[in-house]
Amino acid sequence: MGQVTEQQILKALEAVVEPERKQDIVSLGMVSGLVVKDGNVGFAIEVDPRKGTQMEPLRKAAEQAVDALDGVLSVTAVLTAHSEAAAGAPQGGPAPAAGPAAAGSMVPGVKSIVAVASGKGGVGKSTSAVNLALGLATLGLKVGMLDADIYGPSLPRMMGISGRPVSDDGRTLRPMENYGVKCMSMGFLVAEDTPMIWRGPMVQSALQQMLRDVEWGELDIMIVDMPPGTGDAQLTMAQQVPLSGAVIVSTPQDIALLDARKGLNMFRKVDVPVLGIVENMSYFACPNCGHVSHVFSHGGARREAEKLGMEFLGEVPLDIEIRETSDGGRPIVVSNPESPHAKAFTAIAQRVWDKVAAAAGDEARQAPKIVMQ
Repeated sequence: MGQVTEQQILKALEAVVEPERKQDIVSLGMVSGLVVKDGNVGFAIEVDPRKGTQMEPLRKAAEQAVDALDGVLSVTAVLTAHSEAAAGAPQGGPAPAAGPAAAGSMVPGVKSIVAVASGKGGVGKSTSAVNLALGLATLGLKVGMLDADIYGPSLPRMMGISGRPVSDDGRTLRPMENYGVKCMSMGFLVAEDTPMIWRGPMVQSALQQMLRDVEWGELDIMIVDMPPGTGDAQLTMAQQVPLSGAVIVSTPQDIALLDARKGLNMFRKVDVPVLGIVENMSYFACPNCGHVSHVFSHGGARREAEKLGMEFLGEVPLDIEIRETSDGGRPIVVSNPESPHAKAFTAIAQRVWDKVAAAAGDEARQAPKIVMQ
């Protein structure tokens, strides 16, 4: 099997015709951001944002045309707003797709959305997010979870879910589900080892589709596992989604806390309330002798929370059972709910819900805007 080339892909896409203008999408200049890596193909189709739903069959046709080529292992096409639509906005103002109305209608039926974020990778953010979502489900809430980490999706493995989501109407996807939590992740749509080498607009478009074009139904709360850092995905979520708040996950040492502070300040800049900080890998208790070691220092997140006027939501130890259960698709909140570790996550979940519910009587939050000072 030979390597597929960009020329072959574009040639295949010339067979896909835009229904209104009756020309192929390559000639119309609608294909952008084409990436080919070891047989894995990704590209964007630039469309009028007002016709995004109508263009879903076109997107699928494009994927199928490329998927039929020899040497193609996976194909991911996303719809993104073309530059003409953006240019139609008033000078200095938002594009038509942005703003409170678009944000509020993106996820109808979802009462609150909480982002779980970290300033850097490797602090156990995804493990914390999954166990937080499951902890909320044990409280009797209707819970959904969105894996917003386009480049490194881990939700399918951690939630023990395989397969691909299906669509009943050809436009919206049914979320995958396990342990009573509805889930959506790019990991359901591409192979686990597929590298996602995408530009910022493609990431933003994919996140919007996973929110807008999924049948989430009625949810009390959605947990969003954010990618680490403060890049395009984080700004997309913070600006275009009515977040109820954010939870920052950090390990106790100074360098991790420095990065956590950046994440916290980003949410503050875009007017998203930070619900609190979780200290993960807080300490290590030897399972044989019970001796406690502070591998990454201890208490740093609590002190940082106090310094920044944030609530300290709780601490979770460094423990092999937490890692093994998460990697095995049976997170500790469901595999060993009576363990102290599971109870720590459940207590954090209860506090997060208390804060979200307390704020629910406030006016609906509008999509915030970044103000340069």
